[in-house]
Amino acid sequence: MDYFLHILILCFIYFIAVYAVDLLAGRSGLLSIANAAFYGIGAYTSALLAVHWGWPFLLTAPASMIVAAMASLMVSLPSLRLKGDYFVIATFAFQMILFSIFNNWMDLTRGPLGVPGIPQPNIFGWKVSSNLEFSILAGGFAVFAYTVVGLIVTSPFGRVLHAIREDEVFATGCGKSTLRYKVIAFAISSALAAMAGALYAHYITYIDPTSFTVMESILVLSMVIIGGAGSMWGPLVGAVVLVTLPEALRFVGLPAAAAANLRQIIYGALLVVMMMARPQGLVGRYAIGR
Repeated sequence: MDYFLHILILCFIYFIAVYAVDLLAGRSGLLSIANAAFYGIGAYTSALLAVHWGWPFLLTAPASMIVAAMASLMVSLPSLRLKGDYFVIATFAFQMILFSIFNNWMDLTRGPLGVPGIPQPNIFGWKVSSNLEFSILAGGFAVFAYTVVGLIVTSPFGRVLHAIREDEVFATGCGKSTLRYKVIAFAISSALAAMAGALYAHYITYIDPTSFTVMESILVLSMVIIGGAGSMWGPLVGAVVLVTLPEALRFVGLPAAAAANLRQIIYGALLVVMMMARPQGLVGRYAIGR
């Protein structure tokens, strides 16, 4: 039972991370490769505040979201003036810079040694210690992320993002400050990714830089592509498929090394098939990049 709850918790955490990516890629047409960087900012901020200063989870999680939103300005303000592939390269560079900071700032992050002893959440006396309790907590945060994104995309702000995605020149001609809208969307997306990172840190109780590499960014982006961009159900479908698929390989009986390679082959094959046969994903509305 604990094993299946563990998978469910990971699905909930990835739900939040994928909604963060979909707000940019699916709703705004901004393809970012810096997702894992903000995921890591949230995890490290929450972990360090809890370990070194004893902050409770209800304070560390919002603090991590604020720090990530502020950090997003360092990449969004200069890079959002770029278009297409140049924007992707700028976010990729930010991802690599953040990973280097996580891996080399020994005094703060302990580098490759990681941060151990992260306390489990304690919310108004409720000690979240079992997988069942954490699944309830993570599910609540996933519903919060779903609600926030749903309210955004159905609001006038969301309609402007949709206009920017379809034709930014037209949106500018209508008098909209497209840069301001994109910066705000980037900040919200970063904050949601940080919330997922904070949950991950307090669930695993140990983090190190290997959890926040560019491959993690590509994994989350793959969930959006396979599930479908621009749909409220697409991120959920993509997260479930790519979280449960590697776990299903455990029951095939393959050696660990072979299963790991097979997992990468399946990821690549799924992406190629989806981009060629159904670029809008399984239940999505838009093709990434269009």
